[in-house]
Amino acid sequence: MVHAAGIFVHAQALCESEQVGEGTRIWAFAHVMKGAVVGHDCNIGDHAFLEAGARIGDRVTIKNQATVWEGVEIEDDVFVGPAVSFTNDICPRSARMKLPTVAKRYGQAKEWLVRTTVEKGASLGACCVILPGIRIGAYATVAAGAVVTRNVPAHALVVGVPARRRAWVCGCGLRLVEIENAFWHCPQCNSSFCERLAGKCISLIRSS
Repeated sequence: MVHAAGIFVHAQALCESEQVGEGTRIWAFAHVMKGAVVGHDCNIGDHAFLEAGARIGDRVTIKNQATVWEGVEIEDDVFVGPAVSFTNDICPRSARMKLPTVAKRYGQAKEWLVRTTVEKGASLGACCVILPGIRIGAYATVAAGAVVTRNVPAHALVVGVPARRRAWVCGCGLRLVEIENAFWHCPQCNSSFCERLAGKCISLIRSS
């Protein structure tokens, strides 16, 4: 398959998609299916798999062995670590099972497909698992090996099984330091943030 100028596809990679942005690099044994959308200046590592229907923004890094399925949308500037696993079905069964109710369910994507979004600038650590229907907020960080079972607020660092918030992180990636109650500061780039309560959830917003 011939790809547009400015796109690098390793000789041992399989890129079937015609929707890959300029400057993107796809390395050995990666597989990008037809119907997957990949933005510009992305880096897709060895053995990564992008299923038809996956949508990848610009300047995204997807490391080796990560799996990105249909219904997953990854916004700009996201880091997806090695062997990260997304999911897209809450009650999975083999679509080939000889059971009429199962066959009917898998006859239409709307009956089983649950969408997941990773917002701009977030980072997903190695071997973490993202359950279906999750929204990971902008610039959040998911620790290596975590299992994410519920939405992650912007700038949160979540850790463990199931994942829980342990800290706040800056857009530059460093942990924030609390300078007074509910006010946070980045010692690296001097950004400041404050907590706010939205319903039962605490989120972080940049201070003016």
